Amino acid sequence: MTSPGPTSAGPLPSVTPEPNPDDAPFWTAAAEDRLVLPRCSSCGTFIWYPRAFCPDCHTMGVEWVDATGRGTIYSFTVNQRGQGPWADHAPYVIAYVQLDEGPRVLTNIVGADPDGIRVGDAVTALFEPAGPTKVLRFTTAP
Repeated sequence: MTSPGPTSAGPLPSVTPEPNPDDAPFWTAAAEDRLVLPRCSSCGTFIWYPRAFCPDCHTMGVEWVDATGRGTIYSFTVNQRGQGPWADHAPYVIAYVQLDEGPRVLTNIVGADPDGIRVGDAVTALFEPAGPTKVLRFTTAP
């Protein structure tokens, strides 16, 4: 799940994540180019954003499992003009990706022509550097 290559201006900017006890397993796996998700050990619901309890059944038992890294574009927008560190990267895509496991993740679609992106497109996870770890982004699937 590594990046297919930077844009002409390099990888999209990101803020260095500051892991907390609830999401530290996610960031540790991301640094290894792996997508893991919390799953309720009681009802089996996959959870996003990472937290210590299940939002469906309110159980405090959460386990971390490897995810497929596959999903579909649920919704997106093409940002035509960025500000600050994003200015040299426009146009870029901001999207909600519906993961095969169920949750929707707010992310970027990279390595694809923004004009060719469509709702329902299959995507795969990739990770781009962000300080000591990496951030989750997606690219269109072949």
